[in-house]
Amino acid sequence: MTHNLPLLLAFGLLIGVTTVLFGFGGGFIVVPVIYGVAGDRPDAMHIAVATSTAVMIVNASLATMTIRSRVLAYREYLWPLIGFIAVGTAIGAVAATRASESLIHVFFVAYLIVTIVDSVVRAGFLDASSDTPRPLGRHVASIGGVGIGAIASFLGVGGSIMTVPLLRRRQLPMATATALANPLTIPIAVIATIVYAFGRDGTAPGTLGYVDLLAGGALLAASLPTIVVTRRLVRHVPDRLHAHAYIVLLVASLVAILAT
Repeated sequence: MTHNLPLLLAFGLLIGVTTVLFGFGGGFIVVPVIYGVAGDRPDAMHIAVATSTAVMIVNASLATMTIRSRVLAYREYLWPLIGFIAVGTAIGAVAATRASESLIHVFFVAYLIVTIVDSVVRAGFLDASSDTPRPLGRHVASIGGVGIGAIASFLGVGGSIMTVPLLRRRQLPMATATALANPLTIPIAVIATIVYAFGRDGTAPGTLGYVDLLAGGALLAASLPTIVVTRRLVRHVPDRLHAHAYIVLLVASLVAILAT
């Protein structure tokens, strides 16, 4: 993938911005990009998903550290949800190593469409209806957490695609919901990467299992300094604009994965 280095570095900048603003850590940006540059390989979708989770370990960890004061202020939304997410992650990652390329691709597209439609049509995401945040219920944290982990690791997208809408509908501001998405993504990224790295027989040069080390390194080289710079911007983005921008980015990811 060295001939695609400029492209990877350019998208690394975008990943850094979306990590801070939307809690993606990579996810819906990395998967279409890696899938596009590795499209001639028979395991391109697996490589894209695995490399995405590896990138998210670093990006989500750095983003969590840079906005830790906001994260700590709402730590009651992290536990026990994060524990159930970890359980679901192991299930989803193992299932993905045994799934076909076409199945992962179809699920990726389908989940994007469902999330976009749900966020636009169902009340509670684009406009917060109350200034008072509501706590997570027991069933939401347990059953919802396992589901979030399983789907996120299967698709290589981190938890933000589900945790942001979930927390948003608990009346949290977008800036807070996206900030909490980063620590909630870390267990998904770590567990899924371990499974993808060691759940494959044989490895190609420059890879660890399904993880493409060269592509991941290029993306991180550009995204990490961008995260540090962008973290100061999120507090200045109006809440409604922030929510609409989240939907726009999901639509762009859908177009990209369909185009590739």
